[in-house]
Formats: sequence, C-alpha cells, structure tokens
Amino acid sequence: MCSAAPQQNQTERVMADNKQEQLDGILNAQRDAFTAARPEALDIRRDRVKRVISLLVDHGDDLAKAMSSDFGNRSPDLSMMTDIVSTVNFGKYCLKHLDKWARPEKRKVQFPLGLLGAKAELRFEPKGVIGILSPWNFPINLSLGPLMQVLIAGNRAMIKPSEFTEATSELTRELIEKYFSVEEVAVITGSPEVAQAFSSLKFDHLVFTGSTETGRKVMEAAASNLVPVTLELGGKSPVVLGRSADFEKAGERIAMGKMMNAGQICLAPDYMYVPEEREEGAIAAVQLGVLNMYPTLLKNDDYTSIVTDHHFDRLKGLVDDARSKGAEVIEVNPADEDFSNTNSRKMPLTILRNVTDDMKAMQEEIFGPVLPVKTYKNVSEAIDYINRRDRPLGLYYFGDDGGEREQVLQQTISGGVTVNDVIFHVSMEDLPFGGVGPSGIGSYHGPEGFREFSHARSVYTQPKIDVAGLAGFKPPYGKKTEKALASQLKKA
Repeated sequence: MCSAAPQQNQTERVMADNKQEQLDGILNAQRDAFTAARPEALDIRRDRVKRVISLLVDHGDDLAKAMSSDFGNRSPDLSMMTDIVSTVNFGKYCLKHLDKWARPEKRKVQFPLGLLGAKAELRFEPKGVIGILSPWNFPINLSLGPLMQVLIAGNRAMIKPSEFTEATSELTRELIEKYFSVEEVAVITGSPEVAQAFSSLKFDHLVFTGSTETGRKVMEAAASNLVPVTLELGGKSPVVLGRSADFEKAGERIAMGKMMNAGQICLAPDYMYVPEEREEGAIAAVQLGVLNMYPTLLKNDDYTSIVTDHHFDRLKGLVDDARSKGAEVIEVNPADEDFSNTNSRKMPLTILRNVTDDMKAMQEEIFGPVLPVKTYKNVSEAIDYINRRDRPLGLYYFGDDGGEREQVLQQTISGGVTVNDVIFHVSMEDLPFGGVGPSGIGSYHGPEGFREFSHARSVYTQPKIDVAGLAGFKPPYGKKTEKALASQLKKA
C-alpha cells in the first residue's frame, strides 16, 4: 500500500501539469487572436456584449435553477434580480456609453508648443487578455458583470468561477462555449488548485472578487508576473444610525440588506452602531422588518440557504464564540420554527448585543445573517471606532441631519456609501464600485470601469520646427539655456 502513494502524487503532478498547459494554451490563443485582430472596430465589441446579453436573456431561468441547486435553496426571483436582470442592464449601459468612453481625449501642451503645431491626446486602448476570478455568492453577476466592461473595452477574457457553485459554473462554461469562440471568452472550472494556477497566469490584467485573505494570495501570485489587479474584497461594512433617523424604515432596510441572500454579500451591513438610549428601539425595528418580509424562514423559498456546511458551521461558531464571551444572542424567528432538526442550512437573523472586540464576530467579516450591535453616546465615538479598523467596502448612514451625515462621510473612508439605505450604491451603473486598502484595489462600473480595463496611451505629436533648439535645450548649452531655465524657476 505504501508504494501507491508516490504513484498517486505523480498522477496528481501530471494532471496539474496538463491543466497548466491547458491554461497557457488558452491564454496564448487569446493573445494571438487579440494581436492579429488589432485594430478591431467598436461594432465587434458591441457584438460580444450583445451575445452575453442574449445568453442571459435566453438562459436566465436555467441559470437561476442552477444557482438554487448550488445553494440548496435560493429564490429564482432573487437570482433573476441580482444576477440576471442587473447584469443584462449593465451590459445595455455599456453599449450606450461606448462611443463616449472610447473617444480619444485632447490634452493640453505647454505654451507655446500649441501655437507651433504640437498636439497631445490620450487614447483608451484594450489591454489584451483579462482574467476574471469570480466568487460563489452572486456567481453570474460577479463573473459576467465584469465581463461586460472587459469586452466593451476591447479585450478577450478567461473566467474561473467558484467551485462552490458547481452547477452554475458548469452551465456557465457550456453557455459561453455556445456563444463565444475560445479565442474570445473561455470559462475554466475546477478546484482551488486550478484557481491558484489561474491567478499565476501572465494576464494583461486580473480581476478578483472574494475575501481579503484570498485577495492577498491572488495579488502575490499576480505580482510575480507584474500583472495589474482589480481586487473587489470585503471587510466589516458599518451602519451608523443617527438620532434623526426614521428607525422603523431604517430597521426594515437593514434587515433586507442583512437577509438578502442570507447576508452572503460582500456589502452586507456587518455591524450596526446606534445611540445608546435607542438600542432597544433599533433592534425592535430590525425585528419588525424581518417579520414583515420573512414571516417564516424554513419553508420560505424567498430565504436563501447558507451555501455549504462549512460556511454554516463557521457562522454558528461566530455566534457561539460571542455567547461564550458575554454577548446577548437574539434569534429573530417570527414563526418560532425549530432550526435544530433540519439540514436546510437556513439560519435566522441573529442579533448580538453587548459585543466586544475580542469576539470573532467583531474581528472577521461575517458574510451571513449575524448582526452585532454597538452603541454610542456621541456619533464621534462611532467615527473613531470605524477609523481604527480596516477601511470597509461599504458604509451606511441613516438620518436626516445633514451636518451629522457630512461629519460621518467626511471623517471616515470607505469604498462606497449609501445614505438612508444599504448596498444600493453598487447597483448604480454610473458609479464606480470598489474598495480601498484591505477592502479592495481599483474599481469597475461607470466610466472608471472602462478605463480600468483600458490602457491610457499618451500620444504626443511634435511640430516640424526644432523645439529643443528654439528653447535652448539642445547642446551645446549656454546663455540661452540659462535664460530659459531661469524663466521657468519663478515662484507660483
């Protein structure tokens, strides 16, 4: 039996080598096709985006069923809203703005070069082959969404979807092969080892959406080839309730953001900061919001299951850890259902009071239906707390006090902000979506996304006249040079 181990290791190495050869082959084929096709007309870019839209329109129902299968339960309506329709609309947005985005920008030249005929412009050109490493929580939106802007910018693409949503990933691969040649777009499925090999490819740009911990590894792998990256990560996105907030409305919106997809959203509100004298009212408002939207949970198709046993156990562990360290645990269970005798991986919204920083729920991104609550006497306490932690991907403020709102926004830093709601800023197609520091690098959506996946190429045209000689900057240097330099050294 001992002799079988070396053979198994050798087989694994051969399989890994074959997968690496396959990845390299696809990358080279795409890069060769990209180079041979330059310059491509904008209509070719439009055609590719329209094909992605057609894929989603024609097969949205099938993809929604696959997502539900992967999660154990996920509402087809939710999947259609968050993954299919939103991605289709984003593709249409890209088509609408392509001409404006792709237009070269005229730039100024120093006086008197413009008078002499010099010209400067910035051209936004495709980079080449872009890799997309997408996560499991919104498996279509976060793979084909970035693809829309990758293609509208004129690039080819390779996509590695998550192994946790196996059915969705496999169906995506089959559909992409139906609508695209491998030289245009390719989907590679497989294990974390495949993802590791994928992140080590010599792409012209790499997009990753996932955890901060994995983002560090992806960036390290990309750095070995000096591949630029866009990292859409996460973190602990805070909610600050001002005293001027409509607590009932805020509670329902926070509950919706925390229970949509069972809180498995990188922008889900991670913890809630409320005035100390209104803590019970804030919690009651969230509970009421749950009751209004999810009167039952276990047999409610609108409420999503936790994606795997591992993720479910992790969330239960966060709650158990908080309880053992003194937190009050409040399960929001409107129908008083028994969650102990089910394998559905459904978890009620669980509110944690009296939390402390030594609890794991206050140290890790939660990524599930667990909501810690902290209190403040003055909103500056909440601001100071947020600023002592890593920059979050999102920040949410509820209130009608304009001065307090600006205090929170001006004295904190986050990837994006939604005021008087949660998460919604990511759905604004014309706003860039991205993090800052540990919550991400770079962004897509909006014109910024087009530029993220484009090379801003400077083009300067020199006039016929001898500019260097005229300015005194051509050897041999002398008094003319000294006079020219002196004229430039005046204080502003």
